[in-house]
Amino acid sequence: MITMKGYGVQKQARLNRLKNEIIEYVSSQPQCSAADIVDHLSNERKMRNHGLTTRKVGFFIPRYLPELIGFTLDNSTGKRLYHLAA
Repeated sequence: MITMKGYGVQKQARLNRLKNEIIEYVSSQPQCSAADIVDHLSNERKMRNHGLTTRKVGFFIPRYLPELIGFTLDNSTGKRLYHLAA
């Protein structure tokens, strides 16, 4: 039987690229919504298989980027608007 000893390097590299792309977009487009972030990743950056939906962005950012990206709630729609944390 063969045991595989993977270190998850490719998975970690994909995660780091996704985090960097989100930080770069939020810094250039303050007050953007989760749908804006997913649209940017899918259509402009051509990251078709990034795996994030608008709902998953709401879980991804607080888990992986809490000290870099903050959010405020929009009064009219109740959606989160993301910005760089101060």
